[in-house]
Amino acid sequence: MDQTGDSLQQTEILSKVAFFQLEDSTDYPDAILELYTPLGNQVFRPGKVPFEFNVKNFPLEDATPGVPLLFTTINGADPVGQLSPIFQKELTEGTYRVVGYLVDEEGLALKNFGNYVDRDFLVGDSRAFPYSAEPFLAVNLPRNEQSISLGEELIIDFLVLGGDMKLDGLKVLVEINEFTYEIDQMSPIRVENLPLGSYQVKIKLLRKDGKELEGPFSSVSKTIHVR
Repeated sequence: MDQTGDSLQQTEILSKVAFFQLEDSTDYPDAILELYTPLGNQVFRPGKVPFEFNVKNFPLEDATPGVPLLFTTINGADPVGQLSPIFQKELTEGTYRVVGYLVDEEGLALKNFGNYVDRDFLVGDSRAFPYSAEPFLAVNLPRNEQSISLGEELIIDFLVLGGDMKLDGLKVLVEINEFTYEIDQMSPIRVENLPLGSYQVKIKLLRKDGKELEGPFSSVSKTIHVR
């Protein structure tokens, strides 16, 4: 009796969780983000590494004070908002890939060509990433260990770099524990009605036939909580 009740409850939960594709932001289609420093595979000493972005056709200076519209993510880690396009970051010896991108007023990544940029660089005595022409992911949302309230929607927002989803025959698979969703374009995803609990959000870039890509950063995993 209890097992049947549990099974029915689980079926009810599964039927309530829903994924929706959101429309891409049409803001600032001409915005350009350039990266002057670092150069490709430039080598730095361990310590403070300089970054210099240049932003065109985008009101970075008019942003609400304390609210960043430029974000960077390094080696797939959570994005960090930058209040200035020129800054330094403390880094230890290693091989790094930085992705810089602009966001709209809602915090969603702008996805037109030129709105984002990536660059590999080295710190200390490190080797460059093996050459790979494989596309890769940069995840804007969610952030690792992010908490949302019961009934609040979860937003998944990502960029595909180094390739074109349609031309290269790519898709993104989102797994949230037992819940799954596939999408073949860089549109944000809204997830509704997640029950209370902790979830592993896995975002994977795949070929249309389901084959996983071999390059670095083709899969990103985040933990989120519904409280």
